[in-house]
Amino acid sequence: MAKKLLCATDGSHPSETAVQVAVDLAKRLGAELAFLTVETVSSERAAKTYYWDSKLLEAGDALVHRELGSARKVAEKAGLGNVRCVTTYGRDIAQAIVAYADAEGYDHIVVGSAGRTGINKLMLGSVAQAVTARAHCPVTVAR
Repeated sequence: MAKKLLCATDGSHPSETAVQVAVDLAKRLGAELAFLTVETVSSERAAKTYYWDSKLLEAGDALVHRELGSARKVAEKAGLGNVRCVTTYGRDIAQAIVAYADAEGYDHIVVGSAGRTGINKLMLGSVAQAVTARAHCPVTVAR
């Protein structure tokens, strides 16, 4: 039985579904819950580029806070009070999710999926599929 749940969120509709599934699962299991968002460009890395702009970084930070804040509100509305919200960095989003879960001892991951098939899946890839393939623990894919 899961004791520590990690839910990846990016503010998209599939991740909103994942947030709700993770909240319901954490509540039923009495498990810890953390929401994670992955930034593909850290502020340190962006500062070293020609196109660095503090307003762009502030806008990115505001978006991350909004995504995590929205997830926290869903959890609090469901009666979960002790929820963590974290950000990690990585160019490969799926690998960043799996690495964070492994390093921090999470024993279940929840991710959202748009359910793309065929050529769309080949062209766009699938974070949910990659997390499922790489994870050291069970993964719930919410659709």
